[in-house]
Amino acid sequence: MIPMTLSEIAAVVGGSVHDDQGSVVTAPAFIDSRVAEEGGLFVAVEGERVDGHAYVDEALAAGAAAVLARRPVGAPAVVVDDVLTALADLARHVLTRLPEVTVVALTGSQGKTSTKDLLAQVLGKRGATVATLGSFNNELGLPLTVLRADTSTRYLVLEMGARGIGHLRDLCAIAPPQVSVVLNVGKAHLGEFGSQEAIAQAKGELVEALPADGVAVLNADDRLVSAMAARTVARVFTFGESEAADVRALGVRLDDSGRAELDLEVDGEREHVRLQLVGEHHVGNAAAAAAAALSLGMSLDEVAAALSGAGNTSRWRMEVHERADGVTVVNDAYNANPDSMRAALKALAALGRGRGARTIAVLGEMRELGDAATEEHDAVGRLAVRLDINQLVVVGEPARALHLGACLEGSWGGESVFVPDHEAALAWLREHLAPGDVVLVKASRAAALERVAEALLEPVPETGTETDPGTGAEADRETGPNEENRP
Repeated sequence: MIPMTLSEIAAVVGGSVHDDQGSVVTAPAFIDSRVAEEGGLFVAVEGERVDGHAYVDEALAAGAAAVLARRPVGAPAVVVDDVLTALADLARHVLTRLPEVTVVALTGSQGKTSTKDLLAQVLGKRGATVATLGSFNNELGLPLTVLRADTSTRYLVLEMGARGIGHLRDLCAIAPPQVSVVLNVGKAHLGEFGSQEAIAQAKGELVEALPADGVAVLNADDRLVSAMAARTVARVFTFGESEAADVRALGVRLDDSGRAELDLEVDGEREHVRLQLVGEHHVGNAAAAAAAALSLGMSLDEVAAALSGAGNTSRWRMEVHERADGVTVVNDAYNANPDSMRAALKALAALGRGRGARTIAVLGEMRELGDAATEEHDAVGRLAVRLDINQLVVVGEPARALHLGACLEGSWGGESVFVPDHEAALAWLREHLAPGDVVLVKASRAAALERVAEALLEPVPETGTETDPGTGAEADRETGPNEENRP
């Protein structure tokens, strides 16, 4: 963040200064007092479970210069009527003072975070790049990301999510993009939007926000995304595997570790890429990142080399861990929807084939599917059978249709088991896992199945001392109100 006095901040956000001691904010804004920024601005957000005002002393003791709050806190603060509105106003203002920054915005039903991480690593080869942390992609997370930029920043890569029409338009008003990337329109959050066409309507706001000299990077393989070309005055640059794509992914294949190799082709020029990420679904993410980077002037060989060296920088997304006994745990528990479930199961099957290993899928609920929930869970269970996944462990009553679908598809006996909760899932796994097994753990964020994956990587506790890997108050505070993965 650029240095600002409290008086300057107050003038921007329409607030009043209290208890000022000549404070100057020199570091980014933050909302978690446990990861305070020295010289930063602590934003006291009032959430459903946690009120940030209760952690002001902790934040100041950890080095915060001042507080953005809704009421006086007995410390240097800018007091406003609405903290979120003030945060957005501050981010919008700071960005206007950074004319050298190029804003790249990404959205999609799945793959946003992985693509954002890939693109940030690629653009980082050209200049200082700030990108969304994890999936901080909403009206709180986005301005916090913007406020991490300073005069050294050249690229600002922003993941944007929405829960309704107009949400992306509002985010783009805070950080107007020069490049907008739309990955896909899937079934994530179908229950909230009602139809994929409605999701597409919301996603298209990202390209509508582009200026005439901007670039819309669109998926040529997704009809709802490619149709968005008609909604922008900007140049359109496409990616995908189809012949219509400007940036084509060709010759896709998986190695024994489930990692994809491909060739990227642009205007007859071709470069080889070997991804470090597990799963064929990352091919589309890599092609999207390549198209965005190419649109910003990077060369194809430069992009291919950067993609080949890029790793996984966000937690709980196809994280592959090897236990000492040879068990492989794939933690993809950050979020789940029908499309990402299919991609993860295909990656698990590929890993199993490559290693000649038994495959086990530990799956929980996919949320926010509305009336399609039973049908979509049933379909994922059936797919697990068709992919020859050796064992399915379904966790929690909302996901029971997964288990039923698998049983009906394959007339399975014990190859699919249903367990009521995390503790039961962990107990089953500890009893049945064998050296060499590959275990995938995946569900929607609220299911918190990452705790099962993490427990599998810890030493087995002595009898009677095992802790419940379920959620709790600390988990609520850990994720924070801005770590919600939006479509």
